[in-house]
Amino acid sequence: MRSTISEKGQVTVPKRLRERLGIRPGDRLEFSEEHGDIVLRKANERDPVSAVYGILRLDGGTDETLRAIRGEADAV
Repeated sequence: MRSTISEKGQVTVPKRLRERLGIRPGDRLEFSEEHGDIVLRKANERDPVSAVYGILRLDGGTDETLRAIRGEADAV
């Protein structure tokens, strides 16, 4: 598949490729160079923290869990 770069440096990803890879309007893409070739990848928009947020299930609430891990707070 081929595409032509516009005067503004823009390029159109061919429709068949967009459909096959699920690239939709508004998606972000990453460009890189590898061994003299241009490589285009779908950008990973998901924040690494968001990817794991909520996967840990605890029986008690936050306070109980922290008390179990840290022990009781010392009196000041």
